[in-house]
Amino acid sequence: MYVSHLFISPGHNYVGHHGRRAGDHQAVAVDQAECVAGRGIRGDRYFDHSPDNNGQITFFDMDVIEALARELCLTGVRPELTRRNVFTRGTDLKSLVGVEFEIQGVRFVGTEECRPCHWMNDAFHDDRVEGWLVGRGGLRARILTDGVLKGDS
Repeated sequence: MYVSHLFISPGHNYVGHHGRRAGDHQAVAVDQAECVAGRGIRGDRYFDHSPDNNGQITFFDMDVIEALARELCLTGVRPELTRRNVFTRGTDLKSLVGVEFEIQGVRFVGTEECRPCHWMNDAFHDDRVEGWLVGRGGLRARILTDGVLKGDS
């Protein structure tokens, strides 16, 4: 699996904001992400979130982000708007639900599909985005071994 971009965000923009405006924590591009088994990505908002967190790390396919921009004729589409951590190419992420896999020496287990929510419409400034992303929202996973992921960005 090829890793093209990595992002972390120090705070929540949507969790705990129901019925209110989204927060303003930016997703920050990083050259590498320290993955800590059972805890998450050091520096990310979900690090030590809860012991049973199924989304210690999230993955998203760059082909999907490019198709989103193309098919909905959107401008200004950037990976970080999805608030996912790891952007990949060359793997069907949905096929990794319930599967252990390894990237750059770090082991993960796919736990569930990332379901898009109405906040995606706000992030991309288009009411069609949430519906378009159903079934293509990425992968939530648990981190099984410590290690560092490096991106190509």
